[in-house]
Amino acid sequence: MQKIVALLIAILAITMTKGQNSLKLFTKDKITKKTLPGVTIQLNKIAVSTDSTGFAELRNLPGGYKKISFSHTGYHTISVNLTLPADNRDTIEIFMESTNEELNEVIVQSTRTSRTIKNTPTRVETIDGEELDEKNNMRPANVSMLLHESTGLQVQQTSATSGNASIRVQGLDGRYTQLLKDGYPNFGNFASGLSILEIPPLDLKQVEVIKGPASTLYGGGAIAGVVNFISKSPKENLEGDFIINQSNIGQTNIGGYISQKKGKFGYTALGLVNFQKAYDVDKDDFSEIPKSSNITINPRLFYYPNQSLTLMLGNSFTKGTNTGGDMEVINGKPNIDHTYFEQNKTIRNITTFEADKRFSNKTSIKLKQSISIFDREINIPGYNFSGVNTNSFTDLSLVLFKQKHTMITGINFVFDKFKQEKINTQNSQSFSAGAYFQDTWDIADEVKLESGIRIDNVSHKNNNYNKNQTFVLPRISALFKISNKFTSRISGGLGYKIPTIFTEQTEGMQYQNVLSLNNVTAEQSIGGTADINYRTTLLNELSFSINQMFFYTSISNPLVLQSNAAGNYYFANASKTVASKGFETNLKFIYKEDLKLFIGYTFTSAKANYLNTNQHLPLLPKNKLNLTMMYEKEDNFKLGLEGYHTGRQYLYNGSKTPSFWEFGFMAQKTFKKVSIFINFENFTDQRQSKFKTVVNPPHTNPTFDDIWNHTEGRTINGGLKIKL
Repeated sequence: MQKIVALLIAILAITMTKGQNSLKLFTKDKITKKTLPGVTIQLNKIAVSTDSTGFAELRNLPGGYKKISFSHTGYHTISVNLTLPADNRDTIEIFMESTNEELNEVIVQSTRTSRTIKNTPTRVETIDGEELDEKNNMRPANVSMLLHESTGLQVQQTSATSGNASIRVQGLDGRYTQLLKDGYPNFGNFASGLSILEIPPLDLKQVEVIKGPASTLYGGGAIAGVVNFISKSPKENLEGDFIINQSNIGQTNIGGYISQKKGKFGYTALGLVNFQKAYDVDKDDFSEIPKSSNITINPRLFYYPNQSLTLMLGNSFTKGTNTGGDMEVINGKPNIDHTYFEQNKTIRNITTFEADKRFSNKTSIKLKQSISIFDREINIPGYNFSGVNTNSFTDLSLVLFKQKHTMITGINFVFDKFKQEKINTQNSQSFSAGAYFQDTWDIADEVKLESGIRIDNVSHKNNNYNKNQTFVLPRISALFKISNKFTSRISGGLGYKIPTIFTEQTEGMQYQNVLSLNNVTAEQSIGGTADINYRTTLLNELSFSINQMFFYTSISNPLVLQSNAAGNYYFANASKTVASKGFETNLKFIYKEDLKLFIGYTFTSAKANYLNTNQHLPLLPKNKLNLTMMYEKEDNFKLGLEGYHTGRQYLYNGSKTPSFWEFGFMAQKTFKKVSIFINFENFTDQRQSKFKTVVNPPHTNPTFDDIWNHTEGRTINGGLKIKL
C-alpha cells in the first residue's frame, strides 16, 4: 500500500512540475538590437504584452511543443516554435523586423558608396519598384507620369502640338536638372525636350532623385538636382515582364523585359513599341496629342570572369516620329485652309561599357564609358531645324574604405558636340575634364558627414566665340540621427551650367530665329537643402512619418532669352540672379501594411531678380498638393485614388492662370503571374481648352498659348501584364 501511495505522489509531482513551466522573453528590434515594449505575445488563449524594457513572462505552462506568435505595430508578425522546458534557457531573445526595413535598406547608387538610404548623408529620394509598377500601368511609353506626380518635380510641356516636355526640380528650368540612366548623362542639350518621352519604365528597378546641387560627382548641369533612372540587373532566376496597353485616346503599347544570370554570363533585354493616333479633344482641328510611333530596343550583356570582376556592354536604340498640328494635314488631306504641322523625327543610339573590379578589402575600381548619338529633325511649314548631337562620357573612380571613412575619388571627361545640318549657324562644342574627391565620415552612429570637392576645366565654343573656364565646386552634407524617431539632413554646395541655346523657351519655338551664342559665360549657382524626418506609430497598427524639407538655390549670370528689333532672339547673361526657395512637406500613413495614404505639399517661390516688374518665374505654381491613397492585397489586387491640386501660375505675358484639381483612379487584379489593370486618368476632364483655346488664329499660321494645364483631358487605359 505504501508503494502505491509513493507512486501516486511521484506521478502527481511530475504532473505539477510539467504544469509549472515558465518562459521569459525579451523582444528586440532586429537591426538596432534595442528592446521593443508593447509587443503582443500570443499562445493559444494566453496573451500578454512586453513591458517598457521589452520583457514578458509566461507562467504555468504545460511542457511540450508550443507555437508562440509575436506582433507589434510597424513590425512583421512572426511565429516561434519552442519545446518546454526551453532547452534550460532562462531567457529567450526574440528579434523582430520592421515593416519599413525594406525601404530603409534600399541601396542608393547615385552616391556611389553602396550605402543604405538611411546611412547616406546626402538626401536621396527613391521611387521603388512597386510605385514604378503602378505608373507603368498609367503610361507604359515613358516616365513622364512618374515624375509629374512626385513632390517637388514638375513635367513642363513645351509644345502644344508635339507634346515635348522637360523636367523641372524645385521650380528651376529643365536645363538645370541632370538626367542620368544608370549614371550616364546622355540626355542633355538638343535631346532634352524629348528625353523623358523616350525613357520607358518597364526595365527600371528604382528612380533616385537628389534635389539641390550635386556637382561633386556629376559636374555641370546638376544645379537643381539629379534624376537617375536605375535599370534592373540580371539575377540567377529568370525574370520577365510583358505588357500590352490600350487607351481611349488611341495609344497602343506593347513591350517586354527579360533577364537572367547563368554561370559567368548574364543579360537583360528590353523591347517596346508605342503607337499613338492624333487626338483632338476640343474639336478645334488641332491635335492635343500628336500622331506618333516609337520603338526602343535595349540589350545589355554581363560577363563575370570571377567573383570580383563584372563587365557590362549595352546598347540602347530608340527611333521615333511624331506629327502634330492640323488634323487634316496629319490625316494626309492638306488644302489651302489646312496647312500647319509640326513634325519631330528622332534617332537615338547610346552604347555603354562598364568594368567594376572589387577587392577583398572592399576597395573597388569602376570604369564607365558611353557614346551617345542623337539625330533630330524638326519640320514646320517653310522651316526646318535638324542636327546631330554627339556626347561622350568617361568616368574612372576608386572607392576606398578605411575605418570610419568611405572615400571616392575619380576623374571624368565629357565631350558634347552639336552640328546643325544643311546650314552651320548653330554648331557648338564643349569639352570638360574634371577631378573629384568625396569622403563620407561615420563620426558616430548618430552623426555622419559627407564632404567633397570637384575641379572642372571647361572649354565651350561655337562659330562666334571660344571660352575656357575653371570651376571649383565644394559640397558638404550631414546626417544627424537625433533619436529612433528623428533624423535630419543638411546639404549645400556650388554648381555651374555651360551656356546652351537648347532651353524650354527655344524648344517651344522650334529654335526658329534664335541666334548663335556670342560672348556669354557659364551660369553658376549656390544652393542647399535641410530636412527633418519623424517616424512613429499612431494607435494600433497605424504607422506615420513626416519629412519636412527646405531648399534654396541662387543662380548668378543667368542666361536670358531676349529679342532684337529685327525679330530675332538671342541669349545674354543677366546682371542679377535667379533665386528659388521654398519647402516640401511629405506625410505617409500606413495601416496594417495594406492601406497607404501619401500627402505631399510643395511651396515654391522662384524669381528672376533681373526683371523690373513681375519677377516670378513663368509656368511655375507656387502651391502644389499631391494626394495618393492605395489599398493593396499583395499578389491579389490593388486600388488607387489620386488627387492633385496645382496653384495659380504666371504666364510669359504676365497674366495669371486659375488653380485647378485633377483626379485619377486605378485598379489591378492579379491571377498568379497574370495581371489585368485599368486606369482612369484625369477623370474629371481637367484641360486648358476649357478656359481658353490653346491655338490662336490664323488657321494656316497659328500661334500657341503657354501650356499650364492638361491639353488632352480625360484618358482611360487598360491592359494585361505577365510576370515570369
